[in-house]
Amino acid sequence: MMAGPASADACYTWNRTLRDGMSGEDVRQLQIRVAGWTASGEVLSIDGEYGPRTAAAVGRFQTAYGLSSDGVAGPQTFNQIYALQDDDCSPIHFTFAEVTQSSTCGSQASLQGGAVPAAQVRQNLIRSMWRAEALRRQLGDAPLIVTSGFRSVACNQQVGGSAGSRHTYGDALDFTGTPSLCAIARQARTAGFNEIIGPGAAGHSDHTHLADKPSRTWSAPNCF
Repeated sequence: MMAGPASADACYTWNRTLRDGMSGEDVRQLQIRVAGWTASGEVLSIDGEYGPRTAAAVGRFQTAYGLSSDGVAGPQTFNQIYALQDDDCSPIHFTFAEVTQSSTCGSQASLQGGAVPAAQVRQNLIRSMWRAEALRRQLGDAPLIVTSGFRSVACNQQVGGSAGSRHTYGDALDFTGTPSLCAIARQARTAGFNEIIGPGAAGHSDHTHLADKPSRTWSAPNCF
């Protein structure tokens, strides 16, 4: 089966229906876009292998957007992704401009100077934004405001960030927004974030920090 016409497919177009047991770059691209639709505490591997966790994430995505939920990614699922996808691969409610360094770092505001090359920072930010898009939907489409995204190592030092901060990899986003900071922190547990730091943790009274990292760190004592 071929995916139907795309409304915004300059980023990536799927040309086959995907299901459990399949593999390939098209599976990996799908995983990036459904990685925010996990079970609580789960992080979806972006490995190009369509297994049970990917099928479950696809099913949750389908349910969230009013599609028939079967865990199989076909034309309807892809068309919904296209509707959410801008030509630069970011989701429609987040932009590279808002996830690229705080204005306090002035001319350092770019994807350069991080802990990994700029191309990897960009890919990490895409993954972060798609998780954030899922989180936004899970919170009833409430607007989320990114207060800090990628920082160069120099910028991170300038703003007093911790050494080795996930911000320097493009893996972390700090949020405020219409929902409470605790609502963001609590819901992030089912949006694929392994690092959640929010109210009650030192230095996090005015934002909730969400990131991808190899091991879990959840610290929001005032929330959960």
